[in-house]
Amino acid sequence: MAVCCYVASCERSGEAVVIDPGGDEERILDYVQGRQLRVRYIINTHCHPDHCCGNGPVRAATGASIVMHEADIAYAADPRVAGYFAMLGLPASPPADIAVVDGDTVSFGQETLTVLHTPGHSPGGICLYSAPHCFTGDTLFVNGVGRTDFPGCSYERLVESIGTKLFTLPEATIVWPGHAYGGTSSTIGREAANNPCL
Repeated sequence: MAVCCYVASCERSGEAVVIDPGGDEERILDYVQGRQLRVRYIINTHCHPDHCCGNGPVRAATGASIVMHEADIAYAADPRVAGYFAMLGLPASPPADIAVVDGDTVSFGQETLTVLHTPGHSPGGICLYSAPHCFTGDTLFVNGVGRTDFPGCSYERLVESIGTKLFTLPEATIVWPGHAYGGTSSTIGREAANNPCL
């Protein structure tokens, strides 16, 4: 479903995280193994199955722990939500191993990602910030924002999240979106000035 998966690594230690493995598990694992990286964590920016259907195979191959916001752990466990997203026909993720909240950090080697809780596309949507980079999942795209017509979504909360958590970051912050519908990267300043959905 054209999900952008990211592998972030520490050059000194070789430790890494995989962000949103939404399929193509063999390609992800080939990339990791080819660079001799040790994956410590699989981080999901949200629990929608297009962003976490690869969690099981990647965890089985690497032993990494699955990280998700506590609100999305509860959201994904709701049978009504699970039934709704089952129509996508994608494999469900194993349960998360680690629950995070706003302000938590995820460290691998000498690198650290800060969790920014950005609800709207899902109750527990998060972005991951390590200056000058921000992995925005389905909160903010290039020239777009995440859908808000799913159960548990809210356009008002999404806009508030973007305004208070993302547009307060330095303008030069690089945006790495969850889907490349409008492009593969942008900056916070460019999106704040030009994003037609805002």
